[in-house]
Amino acid sequence: MTTSTRPAAIRQPQDAEVLGNPSTQVRLLIDANDTGGAVSTLEVTMAQGADGATPHFHTTSDELFYVADGELQVLAGDEIVTVAAGGSLVVPKFMPHAFGATPDSSARILIALMPGVQRFEYFRLLDRIGKGEATFEELLASQEEFDNHFVDAPAWWAERNAHRR
Repeated sequence: MTTSTRPAAIRQPQDAEVLGNPSTQVRLLIDANDTGGAVSTLEVTMAQGADGATPHFHTTSDELFYVADGELQVLAGDEIVTVAAGGSLVVPKFMPHAFGATPDSSARILIALMPGVQRFEYFRLLDRIGKGEATFEELLASQEEFDNHFVDAPAWWAERNAHRR
């Protein structure tokens, strides 16, 4: 029998840091430093039609989305798909992607980046931007550090904005 070289990474619900606003809430679960770089995880809860993440890609990690509740609309490459509760999707590294709750539903999702990247500071930066305590320029300057590279995706925004009129 072999033994693990690190302990299990455990985060109890009451110990998760919560960020966000009434329409999109992020619970920071387990970051890469807790797993020896294997995975980093978070939970995102979005109100009906709320945006989760703008179009971007990662160069280091694949990204798993598991839809716990509601319906998630996802840009994966050139395709826009809807994933219902109980469904999942893995976006490979380098593939542009974005996500949000569908126009008719809220969504609660688990996201896992594999291998893990230290990303909790990225979400804290987004939270500070939302509160007016940091700037979008700081976010753009952090793309390499957090392996989160923004891209233009007109079809995604056309789809998202079509339901907001």
